[in-house]
Amino acid sequence: MSKILTVFGATGNQGGSVVRAILGDAAFSSQFKIRAVTRNATKPAARALQAMGAKVVAGNMSTFESVAPALQGAHTVFLATNFWESTNAATEISQGKAVADAAKAAGVNHFDSKAKIEQYIRDSGIPSTFVLPGWYASNFFQAIQKSEDGSYLLPAPVDVDKAKIPILDVVADTGKFVKAAIKHHPKYVGKHIYAATNYYSPSQLLAEFSEEMLENFLLTENPGYYGGAGLSESLSLLDETPTTWREFVDKNKAKWL
Repeated sequence: MSKILTVFGATGNQGGSVVRAILGDAAFSSQFKIRAVTRNATKPAARALQAMGAKVVAGNMSTFESVAPALQGAHTVFLATNFWESTNAATEISQGKAVADAAKAAGVNHFDSKAKIEQYIRDSGIPSTFVLPGWYASNFFQAIQKSEDGSYLLPAPVDVDKAKIPILDVVADTGKFVKAAIKHHPKYVGKHIYAATNYYSPSQLLAEFSEEMLENFLLTENPGYYGGAGLSESLSLLDETPTTWREFVDKNKAKWL
């Protein structure tokens, strides 16, 4: 009998990536049925998930009572709260706690979550893995600005050669890391999986962007500090290669034109 994987925020970038990664894998899709939770089950993005084979249900994370039905019978839960939905950190944390409480009450076997409510989830005793996404490559759609003369500008509040920024194509690759967390359960219960393709310095970002776009690039430097954990172990868990920065730029050139 298939197990239920409940995915909150299923129509968002992270949740949608998880749904696609599971349903796109023949072995995983035979083991798991997706219960995709979204506030509006009738919107186009929700209908697209349904067409892929997910069961889409309407729900929100505001209270234990509103969350509980989506977790009944679930084996595994993926949670990614969205700060920008409310722009209120307290609301985001409250939502995460509501899902954690309901998951514990429902006897969920495995919980995948972001770090915001990590300690609360750890204290609850739910077997959990924490997938920590790197810097979204899509953030550079706004960060890299095209000037009137046709050149591009990237303000970099870090040392442009020494700073290392972990890059993730959130839409294409979040699901790959979450799938790995599920595949390697329970080995990674209580551990972090670092979701990023590689660390890049601003200088590397500049060089590869320029090569792909064939455009001039200006980098303004304001030194600071950026540090991070090693990625080798997390990357070794993946069945599929995540998107490099160069590949991301190549497939999204139109965003900067």
